[in-house]
Amino acid sequence: MRYACGINGAETFNAAVDLACQAEEAGWDGFFLPDGISIGTYPLFDPWVVMGAIAARTKRIRFGTMITPVSRRRPWKLARECVTVDQLSAGRLILAVGMGAAADDGGFTKVGEATDLKVRAKRVDEGLEILNGLWKGKPYSFSGEHYRVDNMVMVPRPVQKPRIPIWVVGVWDKPKSMHRALDWDGIIPQKFRDWHPLSADDIRKVRDYVAKHRQGKGPFEIICGGSTGGKKSKRASEIVRPFIDAGATWWVEPDPSLERIRQGPPI
Repeated sequence: MRYACGINGAETFNAAVDLACQAEEAGWDGFFLPDGISIGTYPLFDPWVVMGAIAARTKRIRFGTMITPVSRRRPWKLARECVTVDQLSAGRLILAVGMGAAADDGGFTKVGEATDLKVRAKRVDEGLEILNGLWKGKPYSFSGEHYRVDNMVMVPRPVQKPRIPIWVVGVWDKPKSMHRALDWDGIIPQKFRDWHPLSADDIRKVRDYVAKHRQGKGPFEIICGGSTGGKKSKRASEIVRPFIDAGATWWVEPDPSLERIRQGPPI
């Protein structure tokens, strides 16, 4: 199991970068930022700019977005941003993606983006295919319902091979949503219209589903999380251990305080 901090935001740009530095120093394996547009008066910063600063100030910790709504991004622009950050960090970027928050963050309804879930889903599928194609560094063309690419070459390639890891939100147990995630490198399982974390028993079912439907496709991450609420302790171990036994590979601590980050991973 690897352990990450997933912050909801920070009061200042430098504060967000400092949290990542503190996480690396405390021994965390990953650090994730939101990719939102507007949540009332809550301060948000462009995660790609923040990650550039994190890449420059850290050496080991992996980092990424959680999550990037591919359905409202131009895939070729996102592809270039990802390559730039992956190059800057010597191959430490993780891209976690989905259709977009059920609670609109201003990046859909307030700016005229598509809200229909079927349209969003199709844009995610096409967008991910384009990302993967452009990251190969060879002439690439694509013609879909929403996007078109004509013989484009994108260099340099990402540092990571065969590509920057893509984790996809998958709704348990909706087959179409689950299979979208299985085509890539990891799944962030969620329940349908239910923001409560999945239980260890749920994760075990996800693991079994992955094993059945993704045979022979290489390594695959199963991401879960929750609050362990303190120092490395018997209680923290008791919270996390069932998820390890169930087959989870990453644990994301949601919006931890600076004090909690400094205490380090739960195990």
